[in-house]
Amino acid sequence: MNLADPATQPQFYRDVASKRLIAWFIDSAIIAVITVLIVPFTAFVALFFIVGLAAVVSFIYRVITIATGSATWGMRLMAIEFRDAPGARLDLGQAFLHTLGYTVSWAISPLQLVSMVMMATTERGQGLTDMVMGTVALNRRARL
Repeated sequence: MNLADPATQPQFYRDVASKRLIAWFIDSAIIAVITVLIVPFTAFVALFFIVGLAAVVSFIYRVITIATGSATWGMRLMAIEFRDAPGARLDLGQAFLHTLGYTVSWAISPLQLVSMVMMATTERGQGLTDMVMGTVALNRRARL
């Protein structure tokens, strides 16, 4: 693993769990707005399957934003990003797999609870999907 060591470079992991939570609320709001904007284009039929529509919007939103910047828009606002085990930004395939893991965790609630506890207690702040994929959320490096 070429990622920053939490013992020698703790600044990369400082407050990441709380930033991820705030980013999740921001992303949820964005997804809700996109979902509501789509409903009229379905002649309001989408109201009958709004939860499913929101899930699809969430999946697409997360894959696209993570693939294009290694972070969702909420994560970018909170100055955090995902990195893979060698320390590179996530590509489209990794973004898809990470989002799939996230979606499965939400579909099976105990997995999401385990993931949240792991984010709060592991030295790198990794959730369940992060552990499986070897990814980590870090404070973004300053852009020069």
